[in-house]
Amino acid sequence: MKLVLQRQYFPSGTNGILSFNGKEICKTIELPWKNNQRRISCIPEGIYRIRKRFSSKFRWHLEVMNVKNRDLILFHPANDALKELNGCIAPISELSGEGKGIRSQIAFERLKESVFPYLEKGFVIELIIKNKFNEKSN
Repeated sequence: MKLVLQRQYFPSGTNGILSFNGKEICKTIELPWKNNQRRISCIPEGIYRIRKRFSSKFRWHLEVMNVKNRDLILFHPANDALKELNGCIAPISELSGEGKGIRSQIAFERLKESVFPYLEKGFVIELIIKNKFNEKSN
């Protein structure tokens, strides 16, 4: 089972399209690419395993596992990457700018509804992050 995140990089944020088994679930926003620096950069392109996780702040959400030199990379609601994210990925319903979107909570629920049933049955879900084009723009 594969979640594919196709990114487009901008100076003030990273925008993406998230698909699950070939079907688009939502758009995404992240921090801009800053060489994988903790709390100020999106994570590197690559293949990661996803797991279901609970916290008091975000309740049930998804965690991206085994990110080199990083931890606690989550999928959680946010509408402005620079103001609300520390390296995590926010599902959104609609892009409204570089690293900005709207109706994140709705997109987050859609993502959970798509992925949680498979995780709960023991399926392994891989997140494949790749550039929508060929290279990073910054």
